[in-house]
Amino acid sequence: MADIILFNKPFNVLSQFTHDVPEQALGHYIRLPGYYAAGRLDKDSEGLLLLTSSGKFQHQVSHPKFKLPKTYWAQVEGDISDQAISQLKSGVLLKDGKTRPASARRISEPEIWERYPPIRERKYIPTTWIELTISEGKNRQVRRMTAAVGFPTLRLIRASIGPWDLGGLQPGEYRQLTVPDDMAAAMSGIRR
Repeated sequence: MADIILFNKPFNVLSQFTHDVPEQALGHYIRLPGYYAAGRLDKDSEGLLLLTSSGKFQHQVSHPKFKLPKTYWAQVEGDISDQAISQLKSGVLLKDGKTRPASARRISEPEIWERYPPIRERKYIPTTWIELTISEGKNRQVRRMTAAVGFPTLRLIRASIGPWDLGGLQPGEYRQLTVPDDMAAAMSGIRR
């Protein structure tokens, strides 16, 4: 069995346990020994980060073989077009190659927490929320994908990884779970 933590990483916090500014590190929020991040989430992104005390589970979560879907809510600048949504669904050509096809759709603004500091807003430029599910992990992939189709990301929240989701966690909160050490077993329907 693997012990995991579902953590809602706040904006401006690094996916590491120590930093010169303690409030910007995981150790400020999680004081349980032996855990480490199974994947990363950029400092300027928010939402679900998995942590584990099992090296085997961490390796499986990170391994491309499992292609764990990751769902993001992105607030983009502008009123995103149907053409841009289609491009996201088909895959987008980035400097390091074309992304795999993704699931993409417009959504209403999710019921989420306020971000501090708030995003920059322009008086005459609307914003749109989209839900994007990808199954790969290129560096800053969602941000680069939305920018490539002409709609830069202003705010990015990871809502789920595989069968695990935020489930009402507020920024800085976490929930501990025990799951099978084998990813195939863990993926067989364990939810929150």
